[in-house]
Amino acid sequence: MKNMTNMQHNTTLLAKPHYALLDGLRGVAAILVLFYHIFEGFAFAEATNGVGSGVITTLNHAHIAVDFFFILSGFVISYAYDNRWGQMTMGQFFKRRLIRLHPMLVMGAVLGFVAFALVGFERWDATTTSTSWVMIALLLTMFMIPAVPGVPYEVRGNGEMFPLNGPAWSLFFEYIGNILYALFIRRLSTKMLAVLTIVLGVLHAWFFVGDVSGYGMMGVGWTIDEVNFWGGLLRMLFPFTLGMLIARTFKPKKVRGAFWVCSLVLIALFSVPYIESEGAVNLNCLYEFACVAFIFPVLVWLGACGSTTEGSKATHRINKALGDLSYPLYIVHYPIMYIFYAWLIDNEIYSLRQCLGVATLVVLSSILLAILCLKLYDEPVRRWLSKNK
Repeated sequence: MKNMTNMQHNTTLLAKPHYALLDGLRGVAAILVLFYHIFEGFAFAEATNGVGSGVITTLNHAHIAVDFFFILSGFVISYAYDNRWGQMTMGQFFKRRLIRLHPMLVMGAVLGFVAFALVGFERWDATTTSTSWVMIALLLTMFMIPAVPGVPYEVRGNGEMFPLNGPAWSLFFEYIGNILYALFIRRLSTKMLAVLTIVLGVLHAWFFVGDVSGYGMMGVGWTIDEVNFWGGLLRMLFPFTLGMLIARTFKPKKVRGAFWVCSLVLIALFSVPYIESEGAVNLNCLYEFACVAFIFPVLVWLGACGSTTEGSKATHRINKALGDLSYPLYIVHYPIMYIFYAWLIDNEIYSLRQCLGVATLVVLSSILLAILCLKLYDEPVRRWLSKNK
């Protein structure tokens, strides 16, 4: 009887139409993050070996794909849950979000442990970490407890809050966003949500356009120091509430070919060269802020419109496949990158032309690993948890 009640409850909650095209765009963004991390490896190897500037020169803006994820998350969560709180308790909401996100987070931590073991638990400074501290790091990552820079369980030694799987930092802030949504933000009227979004946008612009972090880019949030924590929180909250605002005010229009247009725009945006600047306003950060505040919302709107009019079955299948792949790819590819980065450093390789074959293997193996994790682990585990929650 309990299972029947749960099934009826789930059916009610899943009755809304699905924005498959937005899932497809999330998949495109995840693949661009994968390529970004390939080129980040060359820059990291240069900096580690002291032979270059460490500046990423290809797809160097693709790190703001994370901000695109945040605006998509706000849109989808608002669309899916805003008018369902009469049918769903807060506990049920949190269970649903944990079932959706946490199994792959655990898998990413386990894969990060395996990848670290394959290089002998060797830190970036060539010292080694004890197995006990790596096990503690694994346990903490599984429970989404971040590491403070310098503590023994920050095992790789470069300050990551989740040293076994760096990209998990964005899930840390995603969880905070979900909690704030359930406790507070969902209760706001659309007008008050607009006010909150504007305030957050002003703070976001002050922090990033003024380059408070000193990074010369919006790439904060990956470590737990004061600047990165508050910067990461702003980095999540502004696009998250902006996505919610779009969902609440969205009025679809007929848009053909939206997926292909939006995908090409994302590639073009991320491919713009780094913008050098001096003075109070950092032009590179200004460009990235403009993408997040103005261009990404348009892409989400176009994607949502396209979802209602896209007629091609082939496009629908592509969107479905990319959407299914997006989260597993994002959360499991970086353990492979750790091994790739160590290989680049040891072999003093600093460009794609020096290792095209290996880089291709890294990309293909990351995609294959994500597919295997999705089909053999994530989907079965989520089905089981949904039936037994």
